[in-house]
Amino acid sequence: MTPALPVRRIRWPQAYRIIRSLHPPIDLFEDIADPRDWEALASAEAKTNPRIWEHLGRLDLVPPERRVSGVGASLVMAPFVHASRDRPGRFTDGSYGVYSAGDSEEVAIREVAHHHGVFMRNAAQAPGWTSQFRVLINRLELALHDASGVAALHDPASYAAPQALGRALRAAGSNGLVYDSVRCQGGSCAALFWPDLVPIPLQGDHYDYHWDGVRVDRVRNCRSGAIFGL
Repeated sequence: MTPALPVRRIRWPQAYRIIRSLHPPIDLFEDIADPRDWEALASAEAKTNPRIWEHLGRLDLVPPERRVSGVGASLVMAPFVHASRDRPGRFTDGSYGVYSAGDSEEVAIREVAHHHGVFMRNAAQAPGWTSQFRVLINRLELALHDASGVAALHDPASYAAPQALGRALRAAGSNGLVYDSVRCQGGSCAALFWPDLVPIPLQGDHYDYHWDGVRVDRVRNCRSGAIFGL
């Protein structure tokens, strides 16, 4: 049985999301074409580029009326169309995407450090500086279900309960959730269920993450060269 959560309106002047820098923009999302035409346009292009669907991801996961297009839209659409059960999150089993962000840059850095560390450990990667990441910054102001302080939804090791709740809330029409950061004490995170809820972000600094063979132990700001221990 999932807990009944209140709805709270968050007003974050700056919300922070961190993604790998290697992902290029997706032209179809950046174009001014009507999102309702994307499948038809992609099918036409697939005749000469059979890998187009791999590049675009699962368009069927986002109804046309909830898609976003224009400059910067790739940054918003990507987590929703490239969802995978190989990359679950706290409030998704990977069968659908969420746009995750923190209420501070430190929250975003520490959340990504944890998940990147899990990936590096599972892949048995050698220690060293790893893939570069970039910060995305936008304003979030919307009503979300408030999971803050609900212990069962913040287990550091198990996502079973929050994933079940996430599926139920998304199916019921929820915008998403606000919850406590498990990796950065005192911080908050948001998980948004649909791209049309997300303002187009601006790009902030780039960071390198260092894997010591056990965990991600520090990050380096590529602009300033400053190194921060985690």
